[in-house]
Amino acid sequence: MNTRPVIVMTGATNGMGRLAALDLARHGARLGIVARSRRKADAMRQEIEQAAPGTPVDVFLADLSLLAEVRRAGQEIAAHYPRIDVLINNAGLHAFSQRTTSEGYAEMTAVNYLAPWVLTDALRDRLMTSAPARIVTVASRASLRAGSIDPVKDLTDTADFTRLGSGPLYGRTKLMDIMFTQELGRQLQGTGVAVTCCCPGFNATGLGRELPFAGALEKALTALNIGNPRHGADIIVKLATAPEFADSTGGYFAARTTKPLQCPEIGRGEAVQRALWESTAELTLDIRRPHSA
Repeated sequence: MNTRPVIVMTGATNGMGRLAALDLARHGARLGIVARSRRKADAMRQEIEQAAPGTPVDVFLADLSLLAEVRRAGQEIAAHYPRIDVLINNAGLHAFSQRTTSEGYAEMTAVNYLAPWVLTDALRDRLMTSAPARIVTVASRASLRAGSIDPVKDLTDTADFTRLGSGPLYGRTKLMDIMFTQELGRQLQGTGVAVTCCCPGFNATGLGRELPFAGALEKALTALNIGNPRHGADIIVKLATAPEFADSTGGYFAARTTKPLQCPEIGRGEAVQRALWESTAELTLDIRRPHSA
């Protein structure tokens, strides 16, 4: 009988996600990787085989900036696995200029928040029937820079922004991830599905890939051991596998120390978290309908 836990993960082909996937393979997991690039996914599969020979790796292709593709991938994953033990929403993007997807959303909002929401929604029933199970979402203390949150307006905001102005908008998407985690934690209380999120710490890997000096900056920071993606990978793996987080509900944890963190005050209340949830559910209703693929 195959007793490998099934762990579904986004953002596993680069940076801390890659390190986390390798660690999870060494832990004996069966991995379901959601990736946009078949080439990168195949390269990752080969790397996993070298690190943990015999690890089953399933690849599900989807562009996470397009919610219809996210939903389709979620349906494929749910149909593929009789049980799912862990879902890790790790993929993220810090854009330095506004790009609007073909579905009409800001790309950073779509990738960082709406995609995890839609994928989790697609796999929610499978996770509940697989309990005990876990949902782990990578947020960030960049959420402290959000400044404000308007659940209706912010989800559809596609206004242009400058490189300097990108920080608060990135922070807002990560604030939404924390709010999503805490509202979902309340909804799944008592189901056996643990719901957590984390701040992976400053991560130099892939830092600001759109900046002209990003490569040189990443090398310099790496040489100084600043922004080590290992810290982010470690907290992801702990939340996904460690026994002490098996019953955690709505928790938000720091890398390295696993210290509990608070949601920034502007997004902390149950009412505003519920409002964000309801606004997201309404916004994505057509995409989530069975015949809307």
